[in-house]
Amino acid sequence: MADLAFVELSIDNPTSVHFYVYGIKSKYETTSFRRRIPWSTKRPYKPNLGRRSSIGGQPALPKFPIIKLKPSALQCGLHRKRHSTIITAASSSFVGSGAEYTEPFPTTQKKRARRIVGIDQDELVDPKLLADSDSCFCEFEGLQLHHKICDPESESQDSIHDDATSDSSLHKEKLKFPLILLHGFGASLFSWKTVMKRLAKVSGSKVLSFDRPAFGLTSRVDSNHKPSSKDAKPLNPYSMAFSILATLYFIDFLTSEKAILVGHSAGCLVAAETYFKAPERVAAMILVAPAIIAPSTSSKKVKANNQQESSNSNNPKTPFSNLLNIVSNFSRFILNLFKGMVNMVNSLYKKALSAFLRSHIAVMLVRMVIDKFGISAIKNAWYDASKVTDSVLEAYTRPLRTKGWDRALVEFTAEMLNTSVSESTPPLTERLNEISCPVLIITGDSDRLVPSWNAVRLSQAIPGSRLEVIKNCGHLPHEEKPHEFLTIVDNFLTSAFRRIESQPLQQAI
Repeated sequence: MADLAFVELSIDNPTSVHFYVYGIKSKYETTSFRRRIPWSTKRPYKPNLGRRSSIGGQPALPKFPIIKLKPSALQCGLHRKRHSTIITAASSSFVGSGAEYTEPFPTTQKKRARRIVGIDQDELVDPKLLADSDSCFCEFEGLQLHHKICDPESESQDSIHDDATSDSSLHKEKLKFPLILLHGFGASLFSWKTVMKRLAKVSGSKVLSFDRPAFGLTSRVDSNHKPSSKDAKPLNPYSMAFSILATLYFIDFLTSEKAILVGHSAGCLVAAETYFKAPERVAAMILVAPAIIAPSTSSKKVKANNQQESSNSNNPKTPFSNLLNIVSNFSRFILNLFKGMVNMVNSLYKKALSAFLRSHIAVMLVRMVIDKFGISAIKNAWYDASKVTDSVLEAYTRPLRTKGWDRALVEFTAEMLNTSVSESTPPLTERLNEISCPVLIITGDSDRLVPSWNAVRLSQAIPGSRLEVIKNCGHLPHEEKPHEFLTIVDNFLTSAFRRIESQPLQQAI
């Protein structure tokens, strides 16, 4: 009968390896012990099982032959990460038969995968592999832009219709301009999924939404990529200028002279900047929860102050007024000098921050922040977080499965800071009073990300703009309150373009 001796091989480091023998069962009695045998021991010795010790007549602990094992390269590498234990089994016969029993080595534990909001970061794929059946891709300046198009003619043939909605007389006069939807920061064209098809029915025109560079399923590239056009200075794909050109490209893509731009949050910045870049290409703007900082004073107050100064200049001058003008001009000089110094320090700070954001440490910080606060940030954008289903979370986190998403997000943020520093044009806040196209502003009364009072100030700064506040709504009116959102948009388009209404579009909405 052969009894088993379990041998434990402990590797503390490649130069210190020991065996531990324990759990011996002999025909005399069961002994439980743990014995250290140095790795340096080379002289084999035979087990002595029959000899009794002089103390108490108990059998002496048996000796077992040393198993000569050399640590492999894999075993030598494991000591850097954790303490590894490999258990083997050797058998020996009390009668010296030399029979042996060996158990297979257990496989080493698999390396723990890096996960962000539950997504394995070691299995990132190409964005096209994550696309839906109705997704489209087109190449623009070296990037594959992910977009979707809804045609009202094709949508009217869908099977989901009531008997009342099958009548074509329910539709209003078709708009001459398509709608282009611009999502916000950290979102994608999925944000428009609930209202996109119904917007096509309400407007009677094509509706296109696309993923801005660094978001959604649009391809990610390095900032120094080679564009298709031969420009002296390559355009950063994550810059505002690139998003503007992409928006104008899709207006041409729809073979239209103008388009209605519908922006959400940071997408409102793209809509407004596109208007100032080519105002003749923008028919109207719909700004949803606009992340545009509104000026504290309206343009009317500024004009009134200018008129007051001009009227004061027409008054006859006196020695006292001359002295007052000198002091006023000197104080303005000091303030401008101080403002220039502040701007210089602010510019240097932003450039240093931009350089830091492009570092590897910033990429790690972005991953940590998204992993810790990503899901809570999505729920915080809703007034009623219970409406955030698993399918919504999956759609918002799907871009985290694309290759290079983290680096692209960092590059986008860094380029956003560079744009604010290097732009020679006045800030957008100072140009809002120059907008002359129809503008609709929609906001939620319980928006935690962009407060509704900012939308009120923005409506005061844009001449002729229309403001609508949806009650019990957060930062995503088009997702959380789609019915109210579509009703407001329908009324705005009717009044702005004087469409002839045959019957209400309640069924379409």
